[in-house]
Amino acid sequence: MKINRLLVSKKELKLLGVPYSFQHIARLEKAGKFPKRVQLGACRIAWCYDEVCDWINERIAQRDLANDC
Repeated sequence: MKINRLLVSKKELKLLGVPYSFQHIARLEKAGKFPKRVQLGACRIAWCYDEVCDWINERIAQRDLANDC
């Protein structure tokens, strides 16, 4: 069984470079533009660290492609 690291706070997301509010992240999730949250309990959510890192790397790759054109 593999256990992924989870990001459970806005502070942890900010440390990775995701400065968005929870409301904006929810909008991005709904639009399929941000990794889906994991429900840990009735009032606790988290995001998979690897998925958020992949999302960030995709943004970087898009930027680099735009700069190459």
